[in-house]
Amino acid sequence: MKKLLVVFGFAAISAMAADWTGYVIDKKCSSNKAMLGNEACAQKCIKGGSAAVFVTEDGKIYQVANQDKVLDSAGKKVSITGKMEGDIITVESVKSAT
Repeated sequence: MKKLLVVFGFAAISAMAADWTGYVIDKKCSSNKAMLGNEACAQKCIKGGSAAVFVTEDGKIYQVANQDKVLDSAGKKVSITGKMEGDIITVESVKSAT
């Protein structure tokens, strides 16, 4: 029973709202740090069908569950508030980080 409570405790913590700073970029270019901040490329690729992802400054890539929340921020450095489960963020709000 104690093990079950610990597991549920960790699950609840990981799903809590938090803030992260990084870049909204297209999935295709997300592993190339030189593309961080390239608004024209990110906007073009996302409009072309590539999924938007969130990349932290240290290179960690997160999928975005609700794409519509981040499309206007493609290529920009932002602060995202939301809930994370695994490597997927459900975005609640996006603010410019510059």
